[in-house]
Amino acid sequence: MDGTPEDDAGAQAGNDGGGASSAYRVPLVARASTASTFASSVAINSRATLKSPFFAAAPRVAKPAAPPGSKVEPSGRAAHYTGRMTIYVLVVALVSATGGMLFGFDIGIVGGVEAMASFQEQFFPEIYQRSISGEKDTDPYCKYHDARLQLFSAIMFLSGAVIAVPAGYATRSFGRKASMLGSGCFFLLGAGLQAGAHSLTQLIIGRCVLGFGVGTAACVVPVYISEVAPYASRGGLAYLFQVATTAGILAAQLVNYGAQYIPNWGWRLSLGLAAMPACVLCLGGLVLPESPSYLLERGRWAEGKAVLQMLRGTDEVDAEYADICDAARASARVSALESWKNLVARHNLPMTIMSTSLAALQQLTGINAIIFYAPIMFDSFTVSSAALLNAVIIGGVNVAGTFVGVALVDRWGRRPLLLEGGLQMLISQVATAIILGSAYSATGSMDKGDAAAALACICVFVLGFSWSWGPIVWVLGAEVQTLDTRTSGMSAVVAANYLLSFAIGQAFLSMLCSMKYYAFIFFAAWNLFMTAFVYALLPETKGVPLEDTAYACLFARHPVWKRVMGKAGKQVLEREAFRAAAWRQAQGAEGGDLRDLARYYETLGL
Repeated sequence: MDGTPEDDAGAQAGNDGGGASSAYRVPLVARASTASTFASSVAINSRATLKSPFFAAAPRVAKPAAPPGSKVEPSGRAAHYTGRMTIYVLVVALVSATGGMLFGFDIGIVGGVEAMASFQEQFFPEIYQRSISGEKDTDPYCKYHDARLQLFSAIMFLSGAVIAVPAGYATRSFGRKASMLGSGCFFLLGAGLQAGAHSLTQLIIGRCVLGFGVGTAACVVPVYISEVAPYASRGGLAYLFQVATTAGILAAQLVNYGAQYIPNWGWRLSLGLAAMPACVLCLGGLVLPESPSYLLERGRWAEGKAVLQMLRGTDEVDAEYADICDAARASARVSALESWKNLVARHNLPMTIMSTSLAALQQLTGINAIIFYAPIMFDSFTVSSAALLNAVIIGGVNVAGTFVGVALVDRWGRRPLLLEGGLQMLISQVATAIILGSAYSATGSMDKGDAAAALACICVFVLGFSWSWGPIVWVLGAEVQTLDTRTSGMSAVVAANYLLSFAIGQAFLSMLCSMKYYAFIFFAAWNLFMTAFVYALLPETKGVPLEDTAYACLFARHPVWKRVMGKAGKQVLEREAFRAAAWRQAQGAEGGDLRDLARYYETLGL
């Protein structure tokens, strides 16, 4: 089949006002009592068959419910997806993933700039005076304790959280490409304001504008990658957002390491070079293809199918195209406000709770506190000449660990990596606290051996984060929602993550000054909690097609979430049983195809 759904189904086109043909209508919501009764019979009776004039009857063999955390094989039309991983889709994902580089470059650049004497002298003279005075009575935990310095570091996340809701609306209304272009433009403007700043007020305004760019990128890029990626490779491609983030952090730390030797204006070079990844994202917003899901949601059927065929490297995309059309038809009936309301509807509530909770908990690992403040922490604890070099080492470890995650996420799955990463971060943070506590209790200072041991523990912590909680939060946030709630759901994920990032960034230096090495125990306790949270509540989501109903089915079968979903969960399972049975007959019937199946759905009033 080719062309629009109207071409494929002829007279069935346009009957519902949504612009999509019934040739691709699979019941996402049962709209007639006959359909509901029929779906229930398929779900309950293991010998139920579809009595269709188009397909031969085929017995249904009931499958046992998958236990929480196990892999769920694709069912219904998803079993017939024929697309593959192509060079084209890899390039598309790589270019769009530079949105993550904006975020990474910014959080990597801040700590190094704050450690530069010329920057301190112009914007934070009190800290500069303490640094050059050689005061011996200054507590190393409190050397950089300054509320304005914390505000400079953290304000970007507050503005990113503020922009999350309008960014989600823009992504839904104007498209993924336009939102990426807008994100790059915000970042270009913010980088220019920062690099040319002559007062702390100008500097903070520049960081607020940067936050608009970073927040918009975080809302649109994971969604875009998840929609263009083949379902079997979606985890690895979605990891590219985190790969770009870690590459941006490392690039920023290398820039800082070189810029520290440029007197007076080295910090301006560091902040201004943020414009480079922004230019790449702007280019991507101009030349990349629009998401097939967005195109079909807007009724651009022929264009959407052509883009899908180009991304999958084959013309045989009927099954996936049908599922996207299903989702697009449902989404087109939902307004932006209704999209937000649907996030807390019973059939979506478990996915919303898990995605936003994991996003918030990601920041309670303590990662941004370490990435932000690693240079000034090492400057406090050791000789300042090694501070930025240590930050470069941490950045390199971060990049390496993310590539390990790319290789494992679609093999091991999301859940095992989150569990392993949480335990690894827990152990390394406890070890860091022990090293810092014993060093200062014994001698009141840290020698090179202690500093090396602390650096090694922090690297182990960063490794654990980089292949688990760092990227998987963004993968899950984009993949577990349906098309009608995907942009609003991602906005909620970004808002939750960035609000916690702001809180931690604003409070960490104060925590370090008051709690000393116990600050690391604080984050270790949260790592223990979040690991238990994932173990109890998160089902495995690898290998599930984006527009299939299997995500909702995972939660509807979960021993905890099925109680939250109630009757809505049972309806999800009934619809999935109907789809699976219908497709078994469509597959086995001689001459059966999507159009026949669609006409049969029409006889049921679905």
